[in-house]
Amino acid sequence: MQIAKGSIAVATEPNLPDKILKNHSFKQLWNMNFGFLGIQFAWGLQMANMSAIFEYLGASAEQLPLLWLAAPITGLVIQPIIGNLSDHTWTFLGRRKPYFLVGAVFAAIALILIPQASTLWEAVALLWLLDSSNNLSMVPFRAFIADLLPPKDQSKGFAMQTIMVGIGAISASSLPWILTHLFNINVVKRQFWQAPGSPIPRAIAISFQIGAVLFLATILWTIITTPEQPPSDRERLERIQQQQTQRDAHHGITHGIIQGIVESIQATWQVLQDIPPQMKQLARVQFCSWLGAFCFFLYFTPAVAHNIFGAEVRSSQLYIEGVEWAGLCFALFNGVCVGFTWFLPRIAAKIGQAKTHGLCLLCGGLSLMMTGVISNQYLLLLMMVGWGIAWSSMLTMPYAILSNSIPDQHQGIYQGIFNFYIVIPEIAVALGMGWVMHHFLQDNCLSAVLLGGLFLTIAAGLTLLIKSDFEAETSPQS
Repeated sequence: MQIAKGSIAVATEPNLPDKILKNHSFKQLWNMNFGFLGIQFAWGLQMANMSAIFEYLGASAEQLPLLWLAAPITGLVIQPIIGNLSDHTWTFLGRRKPYFLVGAVFAAIALILIPQASTLWEAVALLWLLDSSNNLSMVPFRAFIADLLPPKDQSKGFAMQTIMVGIGAISASSLPWILTHLFNINVVKRQFWQAPGSPIPRAIAISFQIGAVLFLATILWTIITTPEQPPSDRERLERIQQQQTQRDAHHGITHGIIQGIVESIQATWQVLQDIPPQMKQLARVQFCSWLGAFCFFLYFTPAVAHNIFGAEVRSSQLYIEGVEWAGLCFALFNGVCVGFTWFLPRIAAKIGQAKTHGLCLLCGGLSLMMTGVISNQYLLLLMMVGWGIAWSSMLTMPYAILSNSIPDQHQGIYQGIFNFYIVIPEIAVALGMGWVMHHFLQDNCLSAVLLGGLFLTIAAGLTLLIKSDFEAETSPQS
């Protein structure tokens, strides 16, 4: 039996109570993922520009990892809590969408204020706000796809999500270059865009303002166009929420919020005791691949400016040109990511999800290691093709493998816990790379990028140990 709700048919079959099963069109896949475009536009701005913003405000290469600590810490704390809370939420907006909206509002505030920062620690504090808000929106989005699509179509859903990642990152990464070279924005004197005397280029400042508008607009589009199916345990959720309202009235809202957080932490601990084998296998791959990714994201932009363009000081024109060229590199690898993502489900259907992921990671690892022998800025673009292939798979295949290995009713909390294997390596890089840079790499940012390629190659090898339940069920019988 199916009930028409909006433009999407929702299923009430007891074995898949929360799934939208049939007749989902390209338009519906686009709409349900469109909000992810705004999230990733903000992420793209952050990845391509925050290291440079920190350097503009006086940070050294040794300080950069610690300044980026906001991202993993907020992810480690917020993701499982928000994932669990969204599993147990049902409102007039739906289950996941209230979290999208609140995260978008606070992220927009952070994006508006970051270009106004006049000191290093102001920028760091605003990065904490931005990253917390991104996590608040992003974690429920992963579960959102698993809620709406059956296992056989989840690769398509996550592939569409990856396409949004690519589009957002391409536009965000290239926007400062476009504003500078096509619109001469850096010579326009407008104090509205940033604080007077700020060392942050105006093109970057305006890009962040645009990001704030886009984040809110895309989230609202998904909220308006994509209904959520009421969960099969809606009555139980309503009883829990009624009890929570009564407790809030008796003890106060603050007590209720604290109790909800405590219960989410307890639920997270319980789930950690019973992680599926496939998730454990995938965790090792995630750990190593994201070690490599964070080495790239932290050091690639200054590596291009210093090692490829030869900038000796941050105030030089060469440094600005190097940062802008790194932005174009980000745009290129994300463009490759978008294009290649269309082929990922087909490749995975033929050779398996894990093998597909391993081959893609190998392409990325070898490409990053090849940057060590490149001195030409145009050859650097070629290396971005391999990294774009790896990035496409990193944003798609692990979530497709995972969503078929965990219970439907706990998608949010499992997706939040799975992100531990992203944030823990990021914490390791943040706490350890400064020491490694100083004692072993002579503060050479390009060497850190090469190290990232090595980690990706190790991750590729570890994919040989993964076999998902979904592949086991659909593989030919001997």
